Amino acid sequence: MNRTQLIDAFAEKAELPKTNAAKYVNTMLGIIADTLCEGNQEIAIPDFGRFFIKHVAERQGVNPSTGERMTIEAHDKVTFKASENLSIFSRKHN
Repeated sequence: MNRTQLIDAFAEKAELPKTNAAKYVNTMLGIIADTLCEGNQEIAIPDFGRFFIKHVAERQGVNPSTGERMTIEAHDKVTFKASENLSIFSRKHN
């Protein structure tokens, strides 16, 4: 699902015009992004999951075009861990 599809689904479920739904979805995603970028390490949403910053250590890699070995610098990345209550597997198989 992309952003447009998410907005469409939100508008339908909340019975809102798509313009209002777009504002709400974009605001929520912006708050999540801003909070993580400002250095807060975690956003926990009960019964959904949590977004958090994970540090990835420096490592060796290979350039697929040239085969040359290269160092991939250490960096932080945003990670999402689903709540145990958000069981995608059981929903698909019921």
